[in-house]
Amino acid sequence: MTEHELVNQAQSGDDRAFQDLIEKHYRTVQKFAFQIGIDSTSVEDVTQDVFLKVYRSLGSYAGGTFTTWLYSITLNAVRDHLRKEKRQKRNAQIMKEKGAATPFAKPESNEISWELHDMITHLPEKYRIPLILHYFHEQSYREISEVIGISEGAVKTRVMRARKQLKERFEKVGVRHE
Repeated sequence: MTEHELVNQAQSGDDRAFQDLIEKHYRTVQKFAFQIGIDSTSVEDVTQDVFLKVYRSLGSYAGGTFTTWLYSITLNAVRDHLRKEKRQKRNAQIMKEKGAATPFAKPESNEISWELHDMITHLPEKYRIPLILHYFHEQSYREISEVIGISEGAVKTRVMRARKQLKERFEKVGVRHE
């Protein structure tokens, strides 16, 4: 069954078709959420939130590429989660300053892949999102422009600038990548 047929059936109330859509796209949503800044302990929660939002808004899906629509929902869910996380960290800092213990700690790793992930997550969002969609999710510039609502030319520019920033950061820490 094609994706278009699955979406149409899911819109008509077919729970099995919706389950098939989830199974088809679950790992993609997890991967994208992680790559754009969700830590591994929260990926599952964000992914479930994405599919809950998809279920609730499936009736308003107007067509086009389903994955583009799904990336948009994922991006918004990640932004919501990161805002919430930022508020929680700020509140934890306030508690720490008042003498309370910090309720969490960030695990550390020295692997190069974690360094790259860390460097990517520290890119400004406007560069990080297009870079991840293009290189890790194989989205075209046109598809990315639809997901984030900017022109194709702006997407190309942002991907190029993201690559340049990553290259500079790698060279700064002594890793040369040609």
